[in-house]
Amino acid sequence: MNDHFHRLKQISFILLAFLSVFLTNACHRIASGADIYIMKDGKKLIVTPIKHASVEMNYDGLEFEIDPVASNVPPIVEYFDKPKADYILVTHKHDDHFDKSGILALTDGSKTQILMDVSSWNRYYHRGMHISNGQKAILGNGITVYAVPAYNITKKYRKIHQKGIGNGYVIDFNGFRVYIAGDTELIPEMKQLKHIDIAFLPCNQPYTMTLKQLREAVLLIRPKVVYPYNWGKTKPEAIEKALRGVPSEVKMKYFK
Repeated sequence: MNDHFHRLKQISFILLAFLSVFLTNACHRIASGADIYIMKDGKKLIVTPIKHASVEMNYDGLEFEIDPVASNVPPIVEYFDKPKADYILVTHKHDDHFDKSGILALTDGSKTQILMDVSSWNRYYHRGMHISNGQKAILGNGITVYAVPAYNITKKYRKIHQKGIGNGYVIDFNGFRVYIAGDTELIPEMKQLKHIDIAFLPCNQPYTMTLKQLREAVLLIRPKVVYPYNWGKTKPEAIEKALRGVPSEVKMKYFK
């Protein structure tokens, strides 16, 4: 009996060791948790990856949720453990970016302000405020949101994300600038992006950029920090390889 029990313990240990190695390789150095950035005035920006294209940011106590999606993209995130948002930004109407249940879970009717592209605003029964490419929203507390273009340029994919419909966003936190690219390929308008501290750049053709476009976008925009996100079926190790040697700090998080 004791020999049998001892053998079971050995088998269990071997299985646990194998599982540990398997999970380590599967995760492929993808970090989890929040990153904290300290502004020149001492204020903090806390960036928390959620999944796919969903990002949580907290600036000096103000809660920002970008493309909050609950169940349209796995894993399911109910958001009930998250604080109510001061601001919700939606880039476009596709279900992996726009989710009514995610928005509702984060909305406090007394304070939450919602910024959307026009197509999402129409889907959300004209609630919140719509903003289009080239427009800006001054939120107060030194924060300004600029809506910038996000679209496909590859001919056979142009109908997926058409020019002038979806948004990317540059959020200016008192001079600290965060670029949320949304669903876009490498587009000429990226040349106009200046002094970007953090960039969230997608890599998932046919919907967004190829690995080559991603690298070119990083070299063009030159953010201090880049988060590859919204990468779908693109392998994270392929993204890391594509971005070797770029001047930006590359942060790999779980944004499948």
